[in-house]
Amino acid sequence: MKIALAQTNPTVGDFAANHRQIETAVQRAAAAGARLVVLPELAIVGYPPADLLSKPSFLAHCQRAVAALQHLTAQFPVAILAGAALPAPAASGKPAINVAVLLDKGQKIFQQQKMLLPFYDVFDEQRYFAPAAAQHIFEFEGERLAITICEDAWNDKDFWPHQLYPIDPIERIAAEKPTLLLNISASPYGVGKPVMRMRMLQAVSVRHQLPVVLVNQVGGNDSLIFDGSSFALNRAGISIAQAPAFQEDIVFVDTADLHSDHLPTALPEPDPEPDSESELFSALVLGTRDYVRKTGFRRALVGLSGGIDSALVAVIAAQALGAENILAIGMPSQYSSTGSVEDSRQLAENLGIRFEILPIGPIFHQFTSTLEPLFTGFAPDLTEENLQSRIRGTLLMALSNKFSSLVLTTGNKSEMSVGYCTLYGDMVGALAVIGDLLKTRVYELCRWINRDRAIIPEAILAKAPSAELRPDQKDSDSLPPYEILDPILAAYVERGESTEEIITRHSFARPLVESVVALVERSEYKRQQAAPVLKVTPKSFGSGRRFPIAARCQV
Repeated sequence: MKIALAQTNPTVGDFAANHRQIETAVQRAAAAGARLVVLPELAIVGYPPADLLSKPSFLAHCQRAVAALQHLTAQFPVAILAGAALPAPAASGKPAINVAVLLDKGQKIFQQQKMLLPFYDVFDEQRYFAPAAAQHIFEFEGERLAITICEDAWNDKDFWPHQLYPIDPIERIAAEKPTLLLNISASPYGVGKPVMRMRMLQAVSVRHQLPVVLVNQVGGNDSLIFDGSSFALNRAGISIAQAPAFQEDIVFVDTADLHSDHLPTALPEPDPEPDSESELFSALVLGTRDYVRKTGFRRALVGLSGGIDSALVAVIAAQALGAENILAIGMPSQYSSTGSVEDSRQLAENLGIRFEILPIGPIFHQFTSTLEPLFTGFAPDLTEENLQSRIRGTLLMALSNKFSSLVLTTGNKSEMSVGYCTLYGDMVGALAVIGDLLKTRVYELCRWINRDRAIIPEAILAKAPSAELRPDQKDSDSLPPYEILDPILAAYVERGESTEEIITRHSFARPLVESVVALVERSEYKRQQAAPVLKVTPKSFGSGRRFPIAARCQV
């Protein structure tokens, strides 16, 4: 039996567009002589649908969408295995079930419910779904199919040092002697995760001597990015079919090759250990493109300061949306260096994007003149610095309204962690493209971008980081050097280490660590008003990190 692995890019709730994607995959599968097309988890509705699942009308749409695909299988000699959300039994206390439906010849011939429902980091599945009580084998075209959904394959006691659940659905279903394990997934991207996902399922394949087919969602939905990277493994854990990362595609595999002791003559080229910067850049481009387009826009705005962060965002935006769809705005003040303006202009020329200058000096003067009666007797301080940033934010949002373009914020994770950003100023925008990249990683990615030629002017990479909101200002005036700050943030924010653990394990001075931790905790109110952050690390700022604002606790 020939199987088509179709990694699609669904939009949450866009049933018509998602149906068209699946129909295209079915047509291609039929033309190639495939008998079964396998699609990702919740491919019919998009992942994650979140509180849409609490609406009976949404679940009714899901049911109609499944029925439409049943009708499609009456027109083609191809069965469909796809993920869907359907109403849960009333007694379950949950609104929905997460299922894989197998459709053939106009009928739904099998349905498998997801058993393990993740409830950590960005996942809220126990909020919505009722878990399966059991898994079942289904015989189809001479194969005994074990059909699983994403997390159901992520609890192998021999692979993970700690199990998150008391049961392993794969171990249970393997006892029933399946001949083929199918896993449909919506597994979000993280740096290094595609390789880890492959190795995890190779371990499952080898342990149970079972061919494995994984089909993963691709594309961006809000903060989450899905890399695809679907594959098929023979029972020795060797990949014999591999879909590319970060793009829609369909690849084919024959079950004869999955079961054979002899390798097929045309094995896919083994993926080398990935270039992490290339992978990361592709993820951010995809996440930016899909966020803008799936929210109904085509164009974006970037405020270019002459610094490295806005330069990186401009490069990503131009790659994601096309240079013709990017408007870059320079907004110099009396504290901006001539070099910053010229460096921004050179970057825009290198990228082929439009660049305009809107000086903020006259506006700043008007604001300070208006406030002068109330500010008499107070020396200039952070207030005036933030005022400049908020003027820039207001100008960007005016342009956004006028030109129907989304503003891409340019703050990095280091700044967001310690609150070195201005609420209603440089935080204004629709999407925080690099909000999950520490400053040192920003530099690494920019150097990778410049690996062949200087797309980002060397002067931008060489200058000391500065907000340029007061004379001769440097980030290091307010913060530890990023080479010191970032390891502390990685430990505290990303790995969840305590203050004491950071001091002990990494030999940082206590006053330094305590001051950084205090800044992180004090800035929670800002982060909860920030634009959505594209998630590329195990712990980003967003729905996967939930801390109170009104609290006093350093841990």
